[in-house]
Amino acid sequence: MVSESHRDVPSYRVTLFFGPEPVEGRPDVLACVFNVKKRSWKAGIQVSVEIGTDQLLVLRQKMRLADRLAKSVMALDPHERLHYQERMADCFAQAICWCKLDLRLHAGVAQDNQRIQAEELTTELDREACNRMDYVLTYIVGELDLDSDRSVSSSC
Repeated sequence: MVSESHRDVPSYRVTLFFGPEPVEGRPDVLACVFNVKKRSWKAGIQVSVEIGTDQLLVLRQKMRLADRLAKSVMALDPHERLHYQERMADCFAQAICWCKLDLRLHAGVAQDNQRIQAEELTTELDREACNRMDYVLTYIVGELDLDSDRSVSSSC
């Protein structure tokens, strides 16, 4: 799926290539890989964005993701709920990785394939994810073609 994040970095064109996938040798870390192309570059690069499962869990709780998506999940066929809940977790990780990538793009990147390790930008990502909660929720419901529950407050 080609989805644009909150585009504060308009000089880059970014698409999700794949993920989240476990990082080899690090069972507590997931990674999403993005294709990134700056308009002035002849070719794009791939950026692997890692995130710790502990950080994802904390962000999920701070954002009250389960509360925000509860009505949408309850509206689903009971036989499909487990599948959707698994996909919600994947989409949440993708959206958070996208936020982390945007943080790096703001600082600028060289035209080389690269990796943003799980330990990088953790504090900045916590703040950015809370600031972009509406984007994260919109990304998830858009990917899964669900209705969102706007009755839950959108603050961390």
